Amino acid sequence: MTRTFIKDVRILDGTGNPSFPGQVLVENEFIAGVWPSAPGANVGDARIVGGKGATLMPGLIEPHSHITFTNYTRSVEMGSIPPEEHMLITVRNARKMLDMGFTSCFSAASAKPRLDVVLRNAIDAGEFPGPRTLAASPEMTVTSGLGDVRLSHLYRENFAVVLDGADEFRRYARLMCREGVDTLKMNISGDAGTPASPSHTTVMTEAEVAAVSEVARAHGKRLAAHTRSAESVKLALRHGVDVLYHATLIDSEARDLLEANRERVFVAPTLGSLYATLHESESWGIKFSPVQRRAMEDELNTGIENMKALKKRGVRVLPGGDYGVAWAPIGANARDLDHFVRLLGFSPMEAILAATKSGAQIMHMSERTGCVQPGFLADLVLVKGDPLADVAILQGEDNILAVMKEGEFHKPFAG
Repeated sequence: MTRTFIKDVRILDGTGNPSFPGQVLVENEFIAGVWPSAPGANVGDARIVGGKGATLMPGLIEPHSHITFTNYTRSVEMGSIPPEEHMLITVRNARKMLDMGFTSCFSAASAKPRLDVVLRNAIDAGEFPGPRTLAASPEMTVTSGLGDVRLSHLYRENFAVVLDGADEFRRYARLMCREGVDTLKMNISGDAGTPASPSHTTVMTEAEVAAVSEVARAHGKRLAAHTRSAESVKLALRHGVDVLYHATLIDSEARDLLEANRERVFVAPTLGSLYATLHESESWGIKFSPVQRRAMEDELNTGIENMKALKKRGVRVLPGGDYGVAWAPIGANARDLDHFVRLLGFSPMEAILAATKSGAQIMHMSERTGCVQPGFLADLVLVKGDPLADVAILQGEDNILAVMKEGEFHKPFAG
């Protein structure tokens, strides 16, 4: 048995209660005890780690991860990377995420078939460091939809697989189940970066969504969907999608439906990517026409108001900002917590709970991770400073003093 005793820390336990000075005993992969600073604990031969007053909190959980994305400037660049080199980039990205305190990731899509699956399996086997991951299929889209970068005279690949008609979607979903994904991902709506299918459009048909849903039910897989438009959210809910990304342009009917399904669904608006694209992508050579910029600004502002409304209705609104582009790179994911505070009116505690306690729920691991409590997995992050005073400190790699996953230090505390 390996035992580690972490003392002299301020514990932010992920329950919503105020942080407190305390100490934690880890035995093998689990938290064995949590105590206030007095009267202490009998720790026997445990390795002792002194936290010097730093904050000990649960590992962060990313609800919209794209570990296989390559910090590209234009998504079509990923299509030209051979799978072998792409896998190496993915492994490096996984280490970066763990370095930054993310111990679990719910994938929002793999950039190529099987990248997520291979990464998940290698991490689970202990071959490479990284967050535990729920692996996803590539994004299933339609001709002219988000991710279709083909030209009439030139075939080009991207992060999405282009399918048309229920039979094609059903076949590909079955193929992904055969390859071992945990989640099937659909692009039901358009997107601001897709001229033929902007954000307010709904591009998949009822039959196409129903076909993927049928396969997911048959194989016991999760369903996630890119749903910016109101109609795409309604379509997703009708067919059992429980992880809805964006939902920025919903109407009153969609808000009501999300509230009615609040015990089942998760909404991750990914405002971080939209915000960064609007304000920080120009230095990377990204240009927008006045019409495009206005549409994106309107979507961001509408999305902010919709997320505030959903939060008031008790819908689980989670961070996760589509990180993996040049101006919102892998590892910057904690920036979304600051967006939740500044843009959506979350308190720092609420933002942290969304990335820990609620993150554990989207992983279907709420009884095993997301809290610093006895019996939970020892997924722990030691942070310099107090994230309840300034949640933005979680963005600084130097502020992430130590990272433990399942009782093993990935990033030991140097003291």
